[in-house]
Amino acid sequence: MSDESVTVTVKLLDREFLVGCKPSEREGLLSAVEHLSQKMREIRHASRSPGYDRIAVLAALDITHELLMLRRSQSALSDSAGEHIAMLRRKLEDALAAPIE
Repeated sequence: MSDESVTVTVKLLDREFLVGCKPSEREGLLSAVEHLSQKMREIRHASRSPGYDRIAVLAALDITHELLMLRRSQSALSDSAGEHIAMLRRKLEDALAAPIE
């Protein structure tokens, strides 16, 4: 597959943008656009001052917050899994080291 960039037209609220991406990244880009567009519509609906730039910044902050919370959660789960694996390894080593009767 080619690594050449293609231009994709995306729409956020009432504005269109031309974005370059690799053909293999097109579906991911469109999913990201849909997610961002949904956040922007939610913020526009709830906002008292619905300026486009303000909506875009608030949506970016909201999505960034979600990402950071997911990373923290993933890190905590990874740490917990690591602790469980270490505990199971110690139990297995103890069981293998025990004399057979």
